Amino acid sequence: MSVQGITQTSQYLTFKLDNEIYAMDITTVREVLDITQITKVPQMPDFMCGVINLRGSVVPVVDLRLKFGLEKAASVREACIVIIEIVLDDEETVLGILVDSVQEVITLEPEQIDPPPRIGIRLKTQFIKGMGKKDKEFIIILETVKVFSAEELAVVQTTDDILMPETPGGTNVENENDD
Repeated sequence: MSVQGITQTSQYLTFKLDNEIYAMDITTVREVLDITQITKVPQMPDFMCGVINLRGSVVPVVDLRLKFGLEKAASVREACIVIIEIVLDDEETVLGILVDSVQEVITLEPEQIDPPPRIGIRLKTQFIKGMGKKDKEFIIILETVKVFSAEELAVVQTTDDILMPETPGGTNVENENDD
């Protein structure tokens, strides 16, 4: 039984959180970075690690373990930051997602994806697009846009404005010296 709306073969980037394998549509992934210096920003939600400098742009980083209610990772030895682009409220948002490790890019046919489990009303599964099956493993396929709410990321956008103030000419101060 395939998921309604998934009608064609798609590629997914797989990664680990705790001992589970998750995936997101490769079209939302911009790049994968090794763990880098993350600048903490005061008064951010617990799951927001802070921000990184990505070629002159301020990019917020979310610890997906904390976002999903898991414990903070004991080790960041294999941790990576997956840079994604999502559209929220008709605005493109670039975001970093801290994951335990990146696995591989896989291709799944529609018939390899089952609907998300129905576990009752207390467990929020609206951000799960489906359950992929590869060999004998289940892969939790995320509906990336539904993992983050516009309200949560509004805090991030406000922080971005504070960290990169505009000059009177309308350009970010940090970008003025890029010539």
